[in-house]
Amino acid sequence: MKHLKLRREIIETCLKMNAFGINQGTSGNVSARVPEGMLITPSGVSYEDMSPKDIVVMGADGSIATEQFAPSSEWRFHHDILQARSDVAAIVHAHSLYCTSLACLGRDIPAFHYMVAVAGGDSIRCAPYATFGTQALSDNALTAMTGRHACLLANHGMIAIGPSLRKALTLAVEVEALAAQYWHAIQAGSPQLLSPQEMEVVLDKFKTYGQ
Repeated sequence: MKHLKLRREIIETCLKMNAFGINQGTSGNVSARVPEGMLITPSGVSYEDMSPKDIVVMGADGSIATEQFAPSSEWRFHHDILQARSDVAAIVHAHSLYCTSLACLGRDIPAFHYMVAVAGGDSIRCAPYATFGTQALSDNALTAMTGRHACLLANHGMIAIGPSLRKALTLAVEVEALAAQYWHAIQAGSPQLLSPQEMEVVLDKFKTYGQ
């Protein structure tokens, strides 16, 4: 079986999403880049029951290379992001509680905290609503992801991307934590936002942050 290690890592990532509390049931989905296109979780299969052979292989042209299961209904934005962003090797989509709550209000996450910069800019944008699984949703997500590593999807959930599954999942967890902090802050009033100039400083410092 090709890409066995990566197939197993995708399943592990799905199980961790639920264990970390950023997803539930089979509502989220995960993909990873491979030379022929991408690997993506199948539609409607329980993560606990998923095996490496169930992971769907899709070509760079969007064709399905395996017949065991249909790909996730959200395969379009996974495919389109990977095609548009050479810096991306993995994508995590989840219906996390606080990201989804803010997305149902159509709210961006502004620069209320310097760690918003972890998503690549001075805000985490909320893409306009479109029906799940549609090209319109993919188009909206791509726009919201311009210059960013994460976005919210109105009335839906969130997307996080990265150079590896581990980093994409880590970012998804961080964005959900930021969403929770912002949610609690706006219950008490209007958070003090950092200036665009300060966020530019933070973004520059993030270029050399970590190992």
